[in-house]
Parts: sequence; C-alpha cells; structure tokens
Amino acid sequence: MPRSTTSGPSQRMLRVGEQVRHALSETLQRGDVIDPVIENSVVSVSEVRMSPDLKIATAFVSPLGAGDDSAVVEALNKHAKFIRGRVSGALRQMKYMPEFRFRLDTSFDNFAKINELLKSPEVARDLGTDDQAGDTGRTKDDKDQE
Repeated sequence: MPRSTTSGPSQRMLRVGEQVRHALSETLQRGDVIDPVIENSVVSVSEVRMSPDLKIATAFVSPLGAGDDSAVVEALNKHAKFIRGRVSGALRQMKYMPEFRFRLDTSFDNFAKINELLKSPEVARDLGTDDQAGDTGRTKDDKDQE
C-alpha cells in the first residue's frame, strides 16, 4: 500500500482525535478536575490533533468566562496526567493512552481579524468595483438573450 505524499493528518489520526475530543469534553464538563481556575470557567475543546504515532494529543481549548485564558491553559497542563487517567475509561479501545498537551485556540481570533479586514473600507472598495461599473450580476449569455 503506497504512502500518501501529503503532509496532512491521516484519516486514522483525524478519527482518533475526534474520539479523544469527545471524551475530553465530557471529562471537563463533568467537573472532575478540582482546580479553582478551571472550575470558574467553561472550557470548550475545539480540536484535538494527534501525533502520527497517536501517543500525543494536542488539545486546542477556548476558556469562556475566565479573566486570564493562559492561566486556564496552564492549569489544564498542570493536571494533564490526572485528566489522562479520567479520559482513559472512555477510550479503552486505544492501545496507548495519549499524553495530553493543552494549547490556547486562537483560530476564532484569526477569523475575527479576517472578517474585520474584509469589512474594511479599502477592501470593500476593491470588491465593489464591479458593481459600480454597471455589472448587474448577469452573465454574458443573459445579455445576449435580450
């Protein structure tokens, strides 16, 4: 079976990552982790990326209601071994239980920046040049049929 030349994650890595994300979300939702920083915020797990050997799970989290997001991520990393033990019950089918690493998910911030750029007057002016030139959105065939 030939190996894929793409550098993206394999189908197996994506499937296992999604299973780990669900198990991790349930564990955090139950409130199993006793830490005041984690208890005072809602932690959303947006994605889990697995290493190719499935031994490391990098969880991208978004703390909601926390004053300091980095403090929540730091607390999660501090309790990573405990969380690993709690999640292991839901992931019995795995040969190795992955080591958890928590990172702050900044993708929503990136989306907001892109959206802000797209709404800026400079970009709107560039995007609106076709409309100002009298183009009504009709195709050449529509104009020929008139």
